[in-house]
Amino acid sequence: MSKIKTNYVCTDCGAEYSRWLGQCNECKAWNTISEFRQAKTPTRGGSFSGFAGMSNAKVQTLDAIDLTDLPRFSSGFNEFDRVLGGGIVPGSAILIGGEPGAGKSTLLLQTMCTLAANMPALYITGEESLQQVAMRAQRLGLATDKLKMLSETSVENICLIAEKEKPKIMVIDSIQVMHMADVQSAPGSVSQVRESAAYLTRFAKQHHVAMLLVGHVTKDGSLAGPKVLEHCIDCSIMLEGTSDSRFRTLRGNKNRFGAVNELGVFAMTGSGLKEVKNPSAIFLNRNEEATPGSIVMVLWEGTRPLLVEIQALVDHSALGNPRRVAVGAEQNRLSMLLAILNRHGGLQMNDQDVFVNVVGGVKVSETSIDLALIFALVSSFRDKSLPQDLVVFGEVGLSGEIRPVPSGQERINEAAKHGFKRAIVPFNNMPKEKISGMEVIGVKKLSEALEIL
Repeated sequence: MSKIKTNYVCTDCGAEYSRWLGQCNECKAWNTISEFRQAKTPTRGGSFSGFAGMSNAKVQTLDAIDLTDLPRFSSGFNEFDRVLGGGIVPGSAILIGGEPGAGKSTLLLQTMCTLAANMPALYITGEESLQQVAMRAQRLGLATDKLKMLSETSVENICLIAEKEKPKIMVIDSIQVMHMADVQSAPGSVSQVRESAAYLTRFAKQHHVAMLLVGHVTKDGSLAGPKVLEHCIDCSIMLEGTSDSRFRTLRGNKNRFGAVNELGVFAMTGSGLKEVKNPSAIFLNRNEEATPGSIVMVLWEGTRPLLVEIQALVDHSALGNPRRVAVGAEQNRLSMLLAILNRHGGLQMNDQDVFVNVVGGVKVSETSIDLALIFALVSSFRDKSLPQDLVVFGEVGLSGEIRPVPSGQERINEAAKHGFKRAIVPFNNMPKEKISGMEVIGVKKLSEALEIL
């Protein structure tokens, strides 16, 4: 009997070592290295047919590959299709993660019940019983006569049954409870999650089955298991939402078939998840009266613009070291903008507490927030309100210049659709043709923008 090879893998970055270490040399994280035992090579008799049939593969030129038999098909949700890049690709492996109670199982159950009416669909549950899933489907009022269910945690048995049923789409809920007989470790460990995901992905590729894998998240919000789990799948999607909010956001972190950072918005109701056709309306629920420190900016999420409200509060600090708190924006970027405002705007906030919030729980990572954030800070510092019909976006450089941002024309058009009358944007983002009902002002320097303000 051959000796099983043992490696040690970092669960954060996926780095491999020949022995255990307290700290990962790649990502510098502590206590993240776990034992990983290499699974034995599957044989033809112990796996689904064709698994070891690599000898049948042949070399082809790229233009000779036929793409007509791999059309995308809709999931039944336009927002879900948007995040996936236009629909589900046959043979793709899609990982959906999220906090407990975010609605992962609800979203997938709704999707599978819709798709089962037109194609063979198989839902594998390893965490819940079939009665629990049936009760949820009945509560949501879904059509359950076509969807096939299976309660199983053995990956080998799942693939054998799927080969007989020949589904076009499968759901594995969840990958953390799946296990393989050749891997000598408990379900949910690094070895089991890694090998189970790789085994299911190979099955999906060879049989052209769309595979949806449900993944849990850790305390810091990252997907549980080794980072290499995201490398072997085609799409990585996170379903985000807090328990006190009825809205859920579906964001693509990795997508081989479309744009990343695409955003889909859903509302959690008594009958399941419902699509939000106009997400900007959710995040623009502003007060009727103008208040200091509030401004609207246009964020670019994936392939569409999104209007969000930025709030800032600047108050005198009683501490020797004033606080800098940013919720939904980058903390380091806030400190940099305060320094730019001091140097090129003549406003000192060294003795002020600064709090920044992006309304609606949206996380902004792009640089187009710079100019809007500065306007909100100045508005709160001077205790003067900004016009309700004003929208602002643009990147601010360290020398005080206002740099253009991608898709400036589309951002302005989106603001005009929502009734905004004025916009302050980078000079290079000025539209070539005048927009009806919209006054667009282009600025090149921060000092010029503050004078207009």
